[in-house]
Amino acid sequence: MFSDARGFFAETYQRQRYQEAGILDEFVQDNLSCSSKGTLRGLHYQNPNPQAKLVQVLRGEVFDVAVDIRLGSPTFGQWVGETLSESNRLQLYVPQGFAHGFVVISDEALFCYKVGDYYNPGADGGVRWDDPDIAIEWPVSDPMLSPKDAAAPLLREIDSARLSF
Repeated sequence: MFSDARGFFAETYQRQRYQEAGILDEFVQDNLSCSSKGTLRGLHYQNPNPQAKLVQVLRGEVFDVAVDIRLGSPTFGQWVGETLSESNRLQLYVPQGFAHGFVVISDEALFCYKVGDYYNPGADGGVRWDDPDIAIEWPVSDPMLSPKDAAAPLLREIDSARLSF
């Protein structure tokens, strides 16, 4: 990050630096979404064709979550959450085998993410955002959801074959 009176310049991805940090994924696509306050997108995953993700916020602020859904993992069903914003300029790496979601806590958010595999509609999966076994501490209680996200199953209801990565 380089800042001066004109603004800033940021290097948002540099393969060698990320490889040195242990992120070895080859990212094949960049995605961009714009969402209004209270919108919750997720929890999404793909299997087969799992996608690693490197996510960041370009404008606004979100609470971003990754949930380990790798059957047999010692952290299966556990989650991590981080506030990502245009001001803190943080990124979150979401490995393959994790469900991912975020909720917008500013008026609007421009959300950008790299993915490690192409989108495959037949591999698309979801976990319900308010699964009581996962117990994510979302900063909203009544988010705006897509019909698909509202109908997502609980983690315990998902066929184990879909959770083998």
